Amino acid sequence: MKSKVFLASLGFFYMSMAGGCSQPATDVSYQLETDRPCQTMTYFGASDAWSMQFIGLWPEEKQNQIADWLFSTENDANGQPKGIGLSLWRFNVGAGSAEQGDDSQIASPWMRAECFLQPDGTYNWSKQQGQRNFLKLAKERGVDKFLAFLNSPPVYYTQNGLATNTGRGGTANLKPDCYEKYVRFLADVVQGVEQHDGIKFNYICPFNEPDGHWNWVGPKQEGCPATNREIARTVRLLSREFVNRNMDTQILVSESSDYRCMFRTHETDWQRGYQIQAFFCPDSVDTYLGDTPNVPRLMLGHSYWTTTPLSELRNIRSQLRDTLDKHDVDFWQTETCIMGNDEEIGGGNGFDRTMKTALYVARIIHHDIVYAGAKSWQWWRAIGGDYKDGLIREYTTDDNFLDGRVEDSKLMWALGNYSRFIRPGAVRLSVSAFDQTNAFIPDGDTDQQGLMCSAYKNVDGTYVIVVINYANEEKEFSIHKEKVGNAQWQVYRTSDKEGENLLPVGKVKSGKIVHIPARSIITLQSN
Repeated sequence: MKSKVFLASLGFFYMSMAGGCSQPATDVSYQLETDRPCQTMTYFGASDAWSMQFIGLWPEEKQNQIADWLFSTENDANGQPKGIGLSLWRFNVGAGSAEQGDDSQIASPWMRAECFLQPDGTYNWSKQQGQRNFLKLAKERGVDKFLAFLNSPPVYYTQNGLATNTGRGGTANLKPDCYEKYVRFLADVVQGVEQHDGIKFNYICPFNEPDGHWNWVGPKQEGCPATNREIARTVRLLSREFVNRNMDTQILVSESSDYRCMFRTHETDWQRGYQIQAFFCPDSVDTYLGDTPNVPRLMLGHSYWTTTPLSELRNIRSQLRDTLDKHDVDFWQTETCIMGNDEEIGGGNGFDRTMKTALYVARIIHHDIVYAGAKSWQWWRAIGGDYKDGLIREYTTDDNFLDGRVEDSKLMWALGNYSRFIRPGAVRLSVSAFDQTNAFIPDGDTDQQGLMCSAYKNVDGTYVIVVINYANEEKEFSIHKEKVGNAQWQVYRTSDKEGENLLPVGKVKSGKIVHIPARSIITLQSN
């Protein structure tokens, strides 16, 4: 008979030990394969688009609350994390649609962006002030890695004079004689922000979703398509500019809008498909970037449109990983949110504070890391409106958008189950799963409608295990002692219960049973 220690004050979490048995009879037991390391993790992050241009000018106490939620790695007096500890911040370098106003053809002021560059070719370093304030707030809370990305070249350099691709096809909206000007602008921005704000952009990506059809079908937001050859030409010129200026900022390619465009074609043509092969196979002479200074063997892509059906959630990522491995290329997932094809949770419309969206996104994080081998995972917007695209929801109360209130979400805290505990340099470990008879379960670390488990070892020697329970009923599991010893684990839980946002809910030793409530996420961190 099992003796159970019930922690009433901690709700549903409890541990029990099978009398006289080295491994209790749980639904599943997990073994951390410490001798089978997978990828080394880098950063978890989010972007400042487009909200921080206004929210970064809100009253200081409100900015600080938002910054604590996003970046803090401190705990309160009860040991509960104050924030989700993002380790990278993504900065949207604007193209000048904000200065154009209604003439930009972008209807919403929230989706326009200022530009440091002025019509006479000089720079105004008072622009994008709200966003720059959040660069500093992030740095004050320990973030030391920053990525600059662009949706469009400055409007002064585009063929149609706009930051959108309105009225054009699928080639770069960049005047033929402005490629050199564009790369000088990029280098100037990197150096200018560091000079004026003390923030160094460690990474820059000159093209965002160049294969996305939205880039040439309408003027909703800043955007610019590009072919692989146009990307390669720009990156080579930018590399030369950085080398000439003795800059070590890394140039990244190419923030694909769809994983399928990275290893084949999808809703586009060969000029924008097969990106891994185009940029990192030496046979692709016209576009090869593998020997280009400041360009790491790294591809960036976005998780959009590849999350349903569940079979494709896994298969597409496995295919992506196969192609990346073939060409010895690393991978970062740098942007996603909920879209119209995510019918399981009702699509993107309407902000959702609950675990419904949080669990759905956690399942995506798990698959991007475990099956696609992502070394970095980044959400789209840190703050959004009445849509499932923000970790935080803003409610503006000022006609000029300069004040309001914000609301956190279970989505934000669910991301924190990963970002707060898996720190830069952590190594993901393979996880084996066994049933009640101790028989090995193939792919047992991933039950898409039940338990999903991934494990990591931080550089300080601590182990981290993240377990998602997608099911509508409580599940139980245990952790094998064999390779981690009799470790003691602090357990943090995020659930729909009020206040259960990375809530510490007790400790458990390896070999003991852990009960995880229905529709919840827990992180176990070893001493």
